[in-house]
Amino acid sequence: MKQSLRGKHLITFDDWSKEEIESVLKTSAELKSKRAAGEITNLLVNKTLFMIFFEQSTRTRNSLEAAMTQLGGHAHDLTAGKMQISHGETPRDTAEVLSRMGEAIAIRNCFYGIGNEYLRKIAEYSSIPLISMQDDIYHPLQAIADLMTIREHFGGNTNGLKVAISWAYATSHAKPLSVPQSQILLFPRFGIEVVVAHPHEFPLQKAVIEKAEKNATNNGGSLSFVSDMDEAIDGADIIIPKNWGGFAFFDDFADDDRHLCAMKDHLDRHKDWILDDDRYASSGGSAKIMHALPADRGKEVSDSVLDGENSIIYDEAENRLHTAKGLLSLLMGS
Repeated sequence: MKQSLRGKHLITFDDWSKEEIESVLKTSAELKSKRAAGEITNLLVNKTLFMIFFEQSTRTRNSLEAAMTQLGGHAHDLTAGKMQISHGETPRDTAEVLSRMGEAIAIRNCFYGIGNEYLRKIAEYSSIPLISMQDDIYHPLQAIADLMTIREHFGGNTNGLKVAISWAYATSHAKPLSVPQSQILLFPRFGIEVVVAHPHEFPLQKAVIEKAEKNATNNGGSLSFVSDMDEAIDGADIIIPKNWGGFAFFDDFADDDRHLCAMKDHLDRHKDWILDDDRYASSGGSAKIMHALPADRGKEVSDSVLDGENSIIYDEAENRLHTAKGLLSLLMGS
């Protein structure tokens, strides 16, 4: 039986029950099947989603806008520069006004120490669902698409599945912590054994780790941390090579001299953190490869691994559309 989710905010799935998450996954799978069969699913006719982007986006922007189109509604593609936000409009005023004009608000704001707080302030004053399109702590839309993809390839029972999430070298842009943090919070709730590898200088946030460990304990999954990529990926069913935290200051992290670090200063020490052909082969050579994209090809992961027969990155990207449709239909539908 589907859960009633109409009007619910989504900032992190850690605020949702497993039953609610299952409802999203079931609805997403149904809508994916209907699209494959060429069926029209006009579930949100004449309904409006306001999408506010503080950063660039490919998969999030296009999956949500395509989802609204395929559901019969419309998405407004907005940036802070197109709105009075750029002139100092308060979150309350933005939330109150948009709540009277549409059926949901979606926001991407990944600025460290700002994004999640801004989204929660919007949610406080919004009478329609607030959907996080990623902030500095969480990326729920990526995590739910990842879980859907894992189930498609490994079946509905994911108990005991080993997923290795490894930090990897990258220089293209400042990649937030939000993807790996959402993965470690969500995956263990479904019995998955998650191993995270990262150099000392690139930790995840302590409060998130503590919550994720509780999720693992309460749901039969596991969460462990190592400082070596090879150790993490050995025997893994899924490998996710992903950079994070390379360009930011983190108030709760200090180096061995107890001084705050600029993490970008440590990047070049770890150029060897790449999932290349030799490393992949040494891990067993059969694990599925996932990545939220965009990938720093040749730095995080080699082209031959990312484009190899065991890569499921494009299934993962496509499922951003289907899970967006599942979420929007449940949150905005009648």
